[in-house]
Amino acid sequence: MFGRKKDEQTIESLNEAARPGQDAVDAERRQGAKNRRTPTRREAQAARQRPLVPVDRKAAKSQSRAKERSERNRMREGMYAGQQWALPPRDRGPQRAFIRDIVDARWNLSEFLLPVMVVGLPISLIPNRSAVLVGYVIVYGAVLLAVLDGFFLWAAVKKRVRTKFDTDPQKGSLWYVISRAMQIRPGRVPRPQVKRRQYPT
Repeated sequence: MFGRKKDEQTIESLNEAARPGQDAVDAERRQGAKNRRTPTRREAQAARQRPLVPVDRKAAKSQSRAKERSERNRMREGMYAGQQWALPPRDRGPQRAFIRDIVDARWNLSEFLLPVMVVGLPISLIPNRSAVLVGYVIVYGAVLLAVLDGFFLWAAVKKRVRTKFDTDPQKGSLWYVISRAMQIRPGRVPRPQVKRRQYPT
């Protein structure tokens, strides 16, 4: 019994002598280590995953609408300013921008065609022979003048495009010129970038 007790005391004393070194090693590990175990791949993936359905659906929906509204406003402002990234395909390119400036720089009779017809058509509906005649003269006279003015406009556009780009206007330019010339100036999109009589060079 005495021998066993002596052996136990010897082992305990050896353990006490080894503890200071072990504590120093543990302290050294804690200083530069993350002091936690490395998560498994499954745990890391679970931490990165977001719920498919937001917890607050109302707030998420409101945030999505605000983002879409902001993007639409940015696109609209860019389109009004004539920025290439915001324009539809038919309005893109330096040639189309040049054509727009030509149309916007001149007074086009076609842009006054709609207001004139708004005045002339009701007059032609009055049950009076003279009123009907006056209404027809106003309406058809305005149409004839607009067609003649459009002919001169297209001739000027072709000449200027050939001079600047050394090529004919691209396909669809005739209708592009006519449709823009018929629009009232404040309602044109993209917005006019030149003043009246300020022709591009």
